[in-house]
Amino acid sequence: MRRTRLAGALTAVLALALMATGCGDGGGSGTGGAPAAEASTAPDRVEPLAAPGAPRLPVTVPSADGRTVTVTSTERIVPLSGSLSELVFTLGLGGKVVARDITATFEQAADLPVVTRAHDVSAESVLSLRPTLVLAESATGPAEAVAQIRDAGIPLVVVKPAKELADVGTRIDAVAAALGVRDSGTALKERTRERIDAVRKDVPAHAEKPRVAFLYVRGSAAVYLLGGAESGASSLLEAAGAVDAGKESGLTKDFTPLTSEALAQAAPDAILVMRKGLDSVGGVDGLVKLPGVAQTPAGADRRVVSVDDGVLLNYGPRTDQVLRSLVRQMYGERK
Repeated sequence: MRRTRLAGALTAVLALALMATGCGDGGGSGTGGAPAAEASTAPDRVEPLAAPGAPRLPVTVPSADGRTVTVTSTERIVPLSGSLSELVFTLGLGGKVVARDITATFEQAADLPVVTRAHDVSAESVLSLRPTLVLAESATGPAEAVAQIRDAGIPLVVVKPAKELADVGTRIDAVAAALGVRDSGTALKERTRERIDAVRKDVPAHAEKPRVAFLYVRGSAAVYLLGGAESGASSLLEAAGAVDAGKESGLTKDFTPLTSEALAQAAPDAILVMRKGLDSVGGVDGLVKLPGVAQTPAGADRRVVSVDDGVLLNYGPRTDQVLRSLVRQMYGERK
């Protein structure tokens, strides 16, 4: 009964919002009455600081793998993940970046050569670009490639992964320090915090929080997973006024194979997916055919929330945009 009443309340809110905006339910992406993938119509761009500072080098910084690294030049930077690229560009050093990971999908990085694909680093490709600084994640690999870059004498700084909103400032600090632009890092932290706080203040009040399940799906590889407490989505969902259904149902790991039983236990009112993942299963029509989805309140109402793959779990300078997209799709545009 609780979820039936909640679904009805959410539907009413969304219907009123759509009537007010004149959007209707046509021309959408099948999100079951929610605003139709509004983030996809906006330019996929990062917003650099208005007045970034020049690097003050050399700097010696800690690396997340326990090493200490001295950086003497930022003339040729290679970030080995999309989220690290986003930070470098936003801190104002995008013009110094000479390569990208395949997940760096934003417009300013589009023409850069790809040297990493899903943590598969090509050491030869990286070294051929003569980098003066390489930024990596803790999960960057293979380990042999990372070691090969280091053995060539290239300063390589490893940054801890982000799993929640509290990690945003820490990530900004770590990258800004490695680039020698600590003051810019402070400014970016403040800008990001203010924007996230502004979105959180606009989350509609509701008596019962919607239960949202995060599904990682890749139809081309037949990968269908249900997110748990360590998936990285919990913090975003909670900030958007929702409950992480996977975490709440007792899933303590990052992901577990999607089964009818696991999804029934989670009992989501809405489903969160990455946009490419949704496309890979044939949109909402294909998603509701996955095990157990149609039997949930979310599947029955076709209530699906989708966010671009390149930003959903980055926990970086565009996290406010992700959070705003979640809020709009779950509750509709407030007037």
